Amino acid sequence: MTVLRSVVLFALAAVAEIGGAWLIWQGVREHRGWAWMGAGVVALGVYGFVATLQPDANFGRILAAYGGVFVAGSLLWAMALDGFRPDRWDVTGALVCLVGVAIIMYAPRGA
Repeated sequence: MTVLRSVVLFALAAVAEIGGAWLIWQGVREHRGWAWMGAGVVALGVYGFVATLQPDANFGRILAAYGGVFVAGSLLWAMALDGFRPDRWDVTGALVCLVGVAIIMYAPRGA
């Protein structure tokens, strides 16, 4: 159950951080205005809070592992919202990152 909770929290963190960055991008680069940027800032704050809910107590480990989730999540977000089509190297790189996440977060460790 702890692994499932952790995976769900990583997914929520990805939506909040990638979504927040995307909203700010839309506000600035696509000239959608301050409301979009403000919503992005709030979403980024939510990301920071969600990360603290991870069962592991090591900030460095959580942030390092989340980096891999961010890579894969960013490609998925771009596909869903921006029409981006990753090539095989994008997909391969994302899979490598997710393997890294699994190793960092879920490998057995001595007590």
